[in-house]
Amino acid sequence: MNKPRIRCAIYTRKSSDEGLDQDFSSLDAQVEACAAYIASQRHEGWVAGKTRYDDGGISGGTLDRPALQRLLADIEAGLVQMVVVYKIDRLTRSLADFAKLVERLDAAGCSFVSVTQAFNTASSMGRLTLNVLLSFAQFEREVTAERIRDKIAASKKKGFWMGGVPPLGYDPHPDPKTRGLVINADEAEIVRTIFALYDELGCLNAVMRRANDLGLRSKRHSFKSGRVQGGNLFSRGQIYALLRNPIYIGKIRHKAKVWDGLHAQIVDGALWDRVQTKLQAASARPRGRKGPADHPGAARVAPLTGKLRDDTGDRLTPTHTRRHGRQIRYYVSNRLISGGTDPRGWRLPAAALEPALADTIASHLVAFARNHWICAEADLQQGDAVRDRVRYLSSQLAAGTPGLLAGLLAEGCIGKNCIVLRLQAKALAEALDLHPNAINPSALSIEAPFALRRRGVEGKIVVGERAQQPDRTLLRALSQAHAWVADLRGGKPLGEIAAATRHSESYIRTRAQLAFLAPAIQAAILDGRQPADLTLERIIRKPMPLDWDAQVRLYGFAQNPRHP
Repeated sequence: MNKPRIRCAIYTRKSSDEGLDQDFSSLDAQVEACAAYIASQRHEGWVAGKTRYDDGGISGGTLDRPALQRLLADIEAGLVQMVVVYKIDRLTRSLADFAKLVERLDAAGCSFVSVTQAFNTASSMGRLTLNVLLSFAQFEREVTAERIRDKIAASKKKGFWMGGVPPLGYDPHPDPKTRGLVINADEAEIVRTIFALYDELGCLNAVMRRANDLGLRSKRHSFKSGRVQGGNLFSRGQIYALLRNPIYIGKIRHKAKVWDGLHAQIVDGALWDRVQTKLQAASARPRGRKGPADHPGAARVAPLTGKLRDDTGDRLTPTHTRRHGRQIRYYVSNRLISGGTDPRGWRLPAAALEPALADTIASHLVAFARNHWICAEADLQQGDAVRDRVRYLSSQLAAGTPGLLAGLLAEGCIGKNCIVLRLQAKALAEALDLHPNAINPSALSIEAPFALRRRGVEGKIVVGERAQQPDRTLLRALSQAHAWVADLRGGKPLGEIAAATRHSESYIRTRAQLAFLAPAIQAAILDGRQPADLTLERIIRKPMPLDWDAQVRLYGFAQNPRHP
């Protein structure tokens, strides 16, 4: 009875590409040995396939090998029933990868055999032996890798260049036995030019544009395989990597450590230090703000970061959005940022919240100083001096002096109708030239009314007793309304008024009705005594009632304002 025919495939692999260009390479030797073994098994029906599966110069630590992938595809297509290898580590050195291979081979009804190791995966004993051998193969690979890593680290610590593509400005030492670098004069001049440009301009994009205008190009390197890399115009990232590479001051970097190298430096230490300082300052600069981050007039993007919580204990986190090309900042309850919805969560405009809190703290300190309550013990001799310093501090807070609000405020809690703030005793004492123990503890706590009034899509924050402050938008609309009504009474058509002002007729019609507000309401708008939520958008949203008392109730006045 004839044996069933078993189509065999020979797989070969070599980790390095050394000697592959010879007439008879290591891969050829493996193929010859495997072919001889298949011929010896001819009586079992083994037949060698004509396709070669050779992976030269590829490690056995990965399955991502071209020939191996072609072999697996042919196995799954039913073209191969037996894989023959010279040694099992030619197929894989990883126990985990071996498990994956065995699973795929079993699913396709395929086995494999090692020529120099007397077992195959067709039997359970063969699988056990294979697992043991693979465990040692993987152990050997890992130990070898650790040994290589330790050798590289020790060599770099002594300043040796450990190979690879040399950086721009250097070439490998002409003596292949010497692990070092020599300066490439032409490329070194490019490096010095880029460092000088950044020292002058202080901007990576500007340096990139200037370098491209000068025709400066990256290092061109040719590999043994014939592949060419580099020789292109510089990108922003390449310039940054070049400016941060300590090799140009004679150093060798290994991971997070930097050691003295054996090669000559291209850039002097003073220029290197200036460039690193500017790079660090630029990286610390918040995106979207012009000028260096350490400019005396620069303010923190979110001075209340980590300072505030809502009444549920959730921290208010700074965030922002862009509208019409302008960045708008907010402080938002953290649970809302994570995608949740909660009607008790806060979304407070930073441009309104920050000055409101600064004004609240300033008013609180001024009131305490006026009554000589800042100090724990009243001192008539220094009372006036403390009051003057409090006034100066309050003016600085109101002016938005960078870092002052963040330094004075320790923490705060915002509730539905109230805000509670606690000040830093040490920061306040330093600002007033006092000892921290001299500060009255009650001066460090602030409790004030708090409300967020909707103003269209934005919100207006009202903290404490609101001072009279006319609404410029309302004042301008009121003035325009009286002018338009006067024109209409004079017989000027609405269309001509709209054309003259470059507005639509509906725009004129909706805003002209402000002239028919109750006189007392108009007087309150002029003085800034209107309710905080009375906005132009609220007035024009609905038709205005002609009855003045109805207007008073509709627009939120507590009682009928007295008619002048």
